[in-house]
Amino acid sequence: MSNLPKVKIKEKFHYKRIGQGIITDIRNRLPYLRSDYSDAINYRVIPSTVYIFFTNLLPAIAFAQDMFDHTDNSYGLNEVLMSSAMGGIVFGLFSGQPLCIVGVTGPIAIFNFTVYDLIKDRDVDYFSFMCWVCLWSTLMHFILAIFNTVNYIRYITLYSCDVFGFFINCIYIQKGIQILTRQFDGGDYAKGFASVMVALLMCLFGLASVFFGTDSHYIKPVVRKIFADYGIPLSVVFFSGFIHFGGYLNNVDFETLPISKSFQPTFEGRRSDWFIRFWEGCTVGDVFLALPFALLLTFLFYFDHNVSSLMCQAHQFPVTKPSSFHWDYFLLGITTGVSGILGIPAPNGLIPQAPLHSSSLCIKTHDYESGVDIVTGMVEQRVTNIAQGLLTLGMMSRPLLIVLGNVPQSVLAGLFWIMGLSGLNGNEVTNKLRFLFTDPETIRLNPTEYQAKLSKIERKWLILFVIFELIAFAFEFGITCTKGAIGFPGVLMFFAIFATFFDRIFPPDQLEMLDAHAASAFILQNLHRETKI
Repeated sequence: MSNLPKVKIKEKFHYKRIGQGIITDIRNRLPYLRSDYSDAINYRVIPSTVYIFFTNLLPAIAFAQDMFDHTDNSYGLNEVLMSSAMGGIVFGLFSGQPLCIVGVTGPIAIFNFTVYDLIKDRDVDYFSFMCWVCLWSTLMHFILAIFNTVNYIRYITLYSCDVFGFFINCIYIQKGIQILTRQFDGGDYAKGFASVMVALLMCLFGLASVFFGTDSHYIKPVVRKIFADYGIPLSVVFFSGFIHFGGYLNNVDFETLPISKSFQPTFEGRRSDWFIRFWEGCTVGDVFLALPFALLLTFLFYFDHNVSSLMCQAHQFPVTKPSSFHWDYFLLGITTGVSGILGIPAPNGLIPQAPLHSSSLCIKTHDYESGVDIVTGMVEQRVTNIAQGLLTLGMMSRPLLIVLGNVPQSVLAGLFWIMGLSGLNGNEVTNKLRFLFTDPETIRLNPTEYQAKLSKIERKWLILFVIFELIAFAFEFGITCTKGAIGFPGVLMFFAIFATFFDRIFPPDQLEMLDAHAASAFILQNLHRETKI
């Protein structure tokens, strides 16, 4: 990797100045622009691009199926592809933190079809209404970014990030189950059970490739790394073709993805130019009715995107380039407005794809004494995000769109399970639960480094902290299963604020081991009211 420029101490500034956060982000990030491309001359960029392309694309098209079913075909595959492509290209080129993968998330899919359910009985054009929601939200993004309110992200701790990650991974598992449940519609049990088996096999082989590549000691590390880098994409390709192997599979009519014309809107009632005439189909009252929905969308993106950005720069990743929160949130406002005008779902930071992207760019060396891979560096660059965005845009072309139309929905279910289960395996909520249910005598006789760390915490405080995590998860998961799902951003913000009172509940020495800032002081340095740069 190149020699990175040093950010020198120049002057003292106050974030009380309007727009100072954005200016500081841009000023700090510009010296690294050249190295963001030169550092991409590294082998890690190739497997990372392939990996993040698949892990972004396939869940996104599953969410497209979800919105297609819940909005009377208003949104479809092309809308989600365009949204994900725009997120990758725009944030790869212009964001201050190009490691953050931006695309269509589960929460925004839920938001879109919940709004549809709430207004479908009104005499209002859905796309015009959603455009006003996005335009109002753009204005709110600009105000929050310009007045430096993104500073408050510094109060978000690992508690909120870990619970949100736990929630997203559980949603992925739930989404896989929902996809397979639909395969039994119409009483076609052969299709249903065959789809379940394909999903289970896909999940088994995908997880096995990850385990073999990262946690096993068979064969040479360089060979194992190939399994870790390409195992999941190859599983997707193999099991997409598996249903065509013949035999009894010929008697099963596997459900695939519905597709439309290339580069055309899915909804037949829309014009082919993608432009939403937002001044048509909405009364003045409808325009102002969109305002509270925009407020909820802004809260969702404030939390969701910034937490994604924090998680892709978390402690375990050796990030050396400055962070950028104010400018990136301003940029997110621009893409939100453009999404409304184009009639596509608004993209934002993805969990778990953003930290998975960072993990795939880590340079690891196998330590034979300890038997584990040690992270020795990281390839911080823009090319992977831009490349996966361009690849996603290319999927809207006719030949590749037909290929997507042949991907079995059961394969998507399997991929959801792979991402959900692998994410849960490394999640701190899961690790704490695993520790609490482990035989104490086993921990006492042969503790791992992580178990030794948790053993220093008094058990009653650890249990209380885990209870608080599970309560937050229960509320987050529960509200998405009701018609009140649109209030999901409020739940996120409530528990993020709730965590700021932990110092009044837990003893300082215990809280120091239980919770901490989501990223290092280096990453959070631009989120203080008064700082030296």
